Amino acid sequence: MSKETTCCFTGHRIVGRDFDFEILYRTVIKLITKRNVDTFICGGAIGFDTYAATAVLKAKEAGYNVSLHIYVPCNNQNEKWGDVQKAKYKEILNQADYVDMVDKPYFDGCMQKRNRKMVDASAFCCCYYNGLPSGTGQTVKYAQMRGLEIGNIFNR
Repeated sequence: MSKETTCCFTGHRIVGRDFDFEILYRTVIKLITKRNVDTFICGGAIGFDTYAATAVLKAKEAGYNVSLHIYVPCNNQNEKWGDVQKAKYKEILNQADYVDMVDKPYFDGCMQKRNRKMVDASAFCCCYYNGLPSGTGQTVKYAQMRGLEIGNIFNR
């Protein structure tokens, strides 16, 4: 995995009606074909993370030579999720090329630690960010500070 060809995702757990999966998928394809991205990192959470992982897996199914890495912030991340969300999470983890599984249960700051690790391994950041204060906002600001090229698909 080379940082220069790696893109991380960050986004809200709740996606609005404005969210368009096809825009996300086309963004993934453009990163692959125009920016030579071959590695994508997701946080494995519900909402945007799930859509992002699904878009990368769809690109793999279409024949693109890419890998999906999931950085899990704690070993009980899905504890409070519904059955459908847990099943999708398990499916994504099983299809991922690499899973960085933290062996600790949730602890204060584990999400931020995971987010910074994703940014530090990447040259690009694809986000779904509405501009409001949030963990996504903190991650986008950190990515800006680290000099990543950032693309926001919110309201496109």
